[in-house]
Amino acid sequence: MERALMGGDALVLARVQFALTAGTHFLFVALTLGLATLVALTQTRATVSGSAVHARMVRFWGQLYVINYAVGIVTGLVMEFQFGLNWSGLSRVTGNVFGVPLALETIVAFFVESTFLGLWIFGWDRLNRWVHLALIWVVTLTAYLSAYFVLVANGWLQRPVGFVMVDGVARLDDAGALLTNPTALLAFFHVLFGGLLTAGFFMAGVSGFHLLRRTAEVEFFRRSMRIGLLTVMVSVMPVVVFGGTQFQYAQPTKTGGHKAAAAVADFTARFGPDDYRPPVLAGVGEGLMVTMWLLMLLVALVALVKFPFGGWLVRGRVFHVLMIVAVPLPYVAMVSGWVFREVGRQPWMVYGVLKTRDALSPGVGSGTITVSFVAFSVLFGVLFGVNAWLLARFARRGPEGAGLGAPPPAEPAAPVMSPTF
Repeated sequence: MERALMGGDALVLARVQFALTAGTHFLFVALTLGLATLVALTQTRATVSGSAVHARMVRFWGQLYVINYAVGIVTGLVMEFQFGLNWSGLSRVTGNVFGVPLALETIVAFFVESTFLGLWIFGWDRLNRWVHLALIWVVTLTAYLSAYFVLVANGWLQRPVGFVMVDGVARLDDAGALLTNPTALLAFFHVLFGGLLTAGFFMAGVSGFHLLRRTAEVEFFRRSMRIGLLTVMVSVMPVVVFGGTQFQYAQPTKTGGHKAAAAVADFTARFGPDDYRPPVLAGVGEGLMVTMWLLMLLVALVALVKFPFGGWLVRGRVFHVLMIVAVPLPYVAMVSGWVFREVGRQPWMVYGVLKTRDALSPGVGSGTITVSFVAFSVLFGVLFGVNAWLLARFARRGPEGAGLGAPPPAEPAAPVMSPTF
């Protein structure tokens, strides 16, 4: 692979570029999905009970959610640009099927989710509290619907169903099979709990940071810590259950043994000689993913012991450090799992239908891809850095620094002129 990169191989550069953009974008998506859910649940508690501390929690964690969402939208736009630039072969052959869920995702994400999020942001204290609560739930549900449509598209790449080939072009003939593809449904719930796990570790880590510094907002971050830990404990097992269940639908070439040998022989007869075995990198991704989950399970067990004792959550300085250090674990697990899922499909773009090299845009040379690769790498590096800096900055400020939903500063009153005698 290194020799190919040095030689400017267009296919390798395009694949690495897609891995960079899609993998980075997904890091934003996971936190957005999880935080949106926790913010919606917290706002529900605040609206029903009238709890002032929960209302402040909504503003603080909601502001971090909005920051991550806004930067994530930009990464998604860049990802789609490079997708159209480098992979026109995929659109030409399978666009009539692959493009359907992506079009639905665009409608949901950019027309529904973003509209209602804007209403939620700017409708604070201007709308009825129940209407305002309904807005954040619409945002959350459409975020999950958006993720579902993306995973339907990706699931079709993994296990193509509900289509026929007509003159070398895929045509959709069973929308139900496409939308209920097990590789999409199981991946959706895997991502759902992965997002909650990410948000839980994030919330617990930020809370641990403030409690470690002996913040005056003890009650605020004690409650936030409990929400984060509860989310981790609830999500850590379902995420591995839905991940493991997907193996029954794994491509035969991933499984090894007789099935893999038979699949390789079939592909060789139909498509000619090629390396149909998954690259070593796929196995590395799988191993790292499992290792990260084991570490998260260990942290969840520690949290289970400490959870019932509120005093321990406030005073446990070693535990606070542990939760801060644990924040990256779900991120590493997600990227590793994505590598296993995507790299393990090679050399196929659409498994058993379209090879990756045939999906590459024919008019794009290695020079063009090299330029775009450097440009996108720098851009994504900047966006990732800006997002991390903004999250850290506003997280450090604490609830007093939350500007979301805060009333605008009052204009100074005009001076009263007293009469002169």
